[in-house]
Amino acid sequence: MLELRKVNAAYGRAQVLFDLDLELRAGEALVLLGRNGAGKSTALKAAMGLIPVSSGEVIFQSKPITKLEPFRIARLGLGYVPEDRRIFGDLTVAENLEAGRQPPRDGAPRWSAERVFELFPSLGRMPARRASDMSGGEQQMLAIGRTLMGNPGAMLLDEPFEGLAPLVAEAIVRTIAELKREGLALLLSDQHPRRLRRFADRACIIEKGRLRYSGTMTALDADPGLRERFLSV
Repeated sequence: MLELRKVNAAYGRAQVLFDLDLELRAGEALVLLGRNGAGKSTALKAAMGLIPVSSGEVIFQSKPITKLEPFRIARLGLGYVPEDRRIFGDLTVAENLEAGRQPPRDGAPRWSAERVFELFPSLGRMPARRASDMSGGEQQMLAIGRTLMGNPGAMLLDEPFEGLAPLVAEAIVRTIAELKREGLALLLSDQHPRRLRRFADRACIIEKGRLRYSGTMTALDADPGLRERFLSV
């Protein structure tokens, strides 16, 4: 579904990713783990065309997308939920969802505002509320819903639980598990593998922009030394 092949990326002269290889398979949930500053967000941004790839290749559904602009990548069916959400604060919930609308695409779940409201009932109770007047958890739900309105075949979620209260984070975990059951391929970044066991098929660990581990969540759970080395604070 999505591949990063020997991807190198930098912010100015500061190189962040070093020959990074990742593969997201159709219908699976892949978790990108690592400490703050490891390069997780940069990897997602490189896949989405938000930062330039200095060398290497990004492939989506067998098509090279390395040099494409982000809006063209989105039109191919790769969705992206940024860490800072980037919702339109002056627009209502319904208007934010409409802004993300794209035509249905073959092989991807089909979404409408009504289906988003079924997924997030709290949004369904406030379609006319301005996004800037919502809580952080509600804004995160809206960011996910807006991305779903593009009918993506795969979705990238950058730190989707960051800054959320535990109960809200748990609700988002349940939502992501439901999206996986819908057949959506998911690549998300996080720092805490424990809450991801419910839906994650595989995990990759990045340290200082390099891939240090790739395997099943079961194998990661069975190796406390690995978690201590690369994930403990």
